[in-house]
Amino acid sequence: MHDDTPKEFDSSTPERLAQIARARALTLQYNQLPADDPAARSQLLKQLLGSLGSDAYIDTPFHCDYGKNIHVGANVYIGLNCTFIDNESIHIGDNTLIASAVSINTATHPIHVAERIYPTPERSSNYRTLAAPVHIGKNCWIGANATILPGVTIGDNTTIAAGSVVTKNIPANVLAMGVPCRVARSLD
Repeated sequence: MHDDTPKEFDSSTPERLAQIARARALTLQYNQLPADDPAARSQLLKQLLGSLGSDAYIDTPFHCDYGKNIHVGANVYIGLNCTFIDNESIHIGDNTLIASAVSINTATHPIHVAERIYPTPERSSNYRTLAAPVHIGKNCWIGANATILPGVTIGDNTTIAAGSVVTKNIPANVLAMGVPCRVARSLD
């Protein structure tokens, strides 16, 4: 299993700010490329992402923080207007379909204000950030407007219904839905 324990993450370091700026520039270029130029689109995604499988397609607009922490398998389709907050790694298995407006988030903040806000500005951000990886298995379907939160693993062959908020791990071979997302039935 994966280590989904949130870890402290400082996005205000000069190195990380430069990585964010690079990712914003590359996604701006990517979002302006013509849809009928797959070679240019693939070349730019290979610069942006940590890894990109064969025949993967990401529709535009697409947004991310770093890009390099996103690993997309072969034959993956990612729909319009998806946002991936990749402070930690995001792994998407082969043959997975991600519908429009899906948000995958690896970053979070403590819920208690005393833990969330630094009392003195020791860095350029006054907020404490935590991050945990997200893993989506092979052959999954993530429905439109679903939100996947930090530290979540979704098992192979699983369907997440549209509009769901995935707060905890979801096993393989199930249909899951709701807010919070829960297993509705087996797909075996």
